Amino acid sequence: MKKTMGMVLVSAMAAVMLAGCGGGGSSAPTTTAAPAADAKTEAAPAENKEDTPAAEAESFEPATLRVAYMPNMGSASLAVTAREAGFFEEMGLTVELVEFQGGPAEIAAMASGDIDISQIGHGAHALCAEGEAVIFQIDCTSLADAVMGNKDKGVNTIADLKGKKVAVTSGTSAEIILNLALQQEGMKADDLEIVEMDANGIVTAMISGNVDACATWSPGTMTIESALGDKAVWLATNEDYVDQVTFPSSFITSQKFADENHDLLVRFSRALQKAADYRNSNIEEVAGWVAKQCEVDGSTMKETIGEGNWGITSDFLSKSLEDGTIKKYYENQQQVFIDGGRLTEKVDVDKYVLFDVMKEANEANK
Repeated sequence: MKKTMGMVLVSAMAAVMLAGCGGGGSSAPTTTAAPAADAKTEAAPAENKEDTPAAEAESFEPATLRVAYMPNMGSASLAVTAREAGFFEEMGLTVELVEFQGGPAEIAAMASGDIDISQIGHGAHALCAEGEAVIFQIDCTSLADAVMGNKDKGVNTIADLKGKKVAVTSGTSAEIILNLALQQEGMKADDLEIVEMDANGIVTAMISGNVDACATWSPGTMTIESALGDKAVWLATNEDYVDQVTFPSSFITSQKFADENHDLLVRFSRALQKAADYRNSNIEEVAGWVAKQCEVDGSTMKETIGEGNWGITSDFLSKSLEDGTIKKYYENQQQVFIDGGRLTEKVDVDKYVLFDVMKEANEANK
């Protein structure tokens, strides 16, 4: 059952303020179908069945985890796939998914102990670099964020945003896209009238005309475009900056939970890596599962499947952990935070990215 954390997190959010799912490193491959398995493969007969021990199935001590997600493909698809395809169950895990509207709120909930694990978009990774949480599994790279305007409000270009009301959720990847677009025009956030809102509020404000433009992510962007029709204008997206930076999304937890539950994180990551392979080959089916989880129209969710790079499969992950590509993703990401003034100095990504958990999970699955 889908649950939503309420206003109890508002004060906690204020304490940690900073959502959606490439860059200097090599990009993950695009979605491709996995080759079908040979259904006719036969095992060599044994001379004596009693002399051939059956393969022992793995067994795990049951555990329950509360996992935060945001209601879009980039955030929800991997965990939902792991649940629906039975991969969490294989690892002895019962996972309760809890809906949030942004990464900072998720991290606040982990700090208070209400949540064990969270899925975050690009923007909230700055909090990890600052020591608020640790990353233990990469999910996907995002193409879901956008800056949108309302032509009836006189907004047709990024330059037109000067002096306009622009709805933003601080600390999110969509805000970073906005800042990159402003920098390209020789502008900065101070040139705008920034209105702080959550993702749901942004959709409502854009449709009602209470703001002139916004920085947000799917499926909200799709809802806005559908409601405004020809009045909606796309001003900037992740795709405009793929040659500058990778926008990874990740699964994170608190340092305390990681220190005390290494085995649980490996089991959880094993399920996610199996799910990544399934998602890559069955993206439309997964979109249907996510739509049901998020209680949105299935066709709307399927329209967003092009807004994420789902190609971080177990094989790609194995090679990219070995050659440093995954590490480069996080280094490039951190540089964006530094260039934008969100971080003041470089931090060794090994201090907040648990590459050992990803590797251990990948090797165990093999």
